Amino acid sequence: MKAIKPLMINGFEIHKGFLSRADQAKVVQSLRHVVSQAPLVSPVTPSGKPMTVRQTSAGKLGWVTDTSGYRYQATHPNGTPWPAVPSQITAIWQEVTQCMRAPDSCLVNFYTEHAKMGLHQDKDEGNFDFPVVSISLGDDALFRMGHVERGGKTESIWLSSGDVVVMGGAARLAYHGIDKLRFGSSGLLTQGGRVNVTLRVVDQGASEQQPS
Repeated sequence: MKAIKPLMINGFEIHKGFLSRADQAKVVQSLRHVVSQAPLVSPVTPSGKPMTVRQTSAGKLGWVTDTSGYRYQATHPNGTPWPAVPSQITAIWQEVTQCMRAPDSCLVNFYTEHAKMGLHQDKDEGNFDFPVVSISLGDDALFRMGHVERGGKTESIWLSSGDVVVMGGAARLAYHGIDKLRFGSSGLLTQGGRVNVTLRVVDQGASEQQPS
C-alpha cells in the first residue's frame, strides 16, 4: 500500500496505484476463497433486466437485486450466510478512511469484456456518514463521475488495477458508473476482466470510531 496524495475529482478521492502487484494478487486470492463459499450470481434489476456483471458479497450483509427490489440481506440468494470480509480488504478500508469501524458489506462485481455499470447512486444504506470505498483489480475501466443530482457535466478517468476510490462527503451520494473496459490490459486475472470490490457501512445505528 502506497501513501500517495490522492487525486480529487468532483469530490471523489482517487488513490492511483494504491496496491502493489503483490498486494493485488493477495486480494484476488482472498476473493477466490469468498467465491468458493458464496458463488457469483447473475443479478437482475427490479424491472427484470439482466445486469452485465456477476456478483457476490462478503460481510454481515450482502447487496442483492432481483425482481423484489434492491436491498441488503444476511444470506446469499442460495440461503447460506455470507463469508467474512477478508482481512486484506478490511486493512485497505482502514488505511484510506482512517476509520476503525469495519464495513458491514463487501460487494464483489466481476466484469467481463463487454460488461458495464450505468450511472447510479449508492443509497440503499441506512447510514451515509461513512464513505464508500471501491477497489479496482484487473483490466482498466473508464470510471464516470457525476454529482448528487442526475444530469449535468460528468468527469471520467481510467481506473487501473490497484487503484482505490473513496466516495465520501460531497461525493457520497454522487452518481457514478463504469462505461467500458480495456479488456486484456492487465494480466492480473488469468482470463482477463475486472473485479471491483465495494465496501460500505450499512447499519443505520453505526457511529464513527476514529483510531486511537
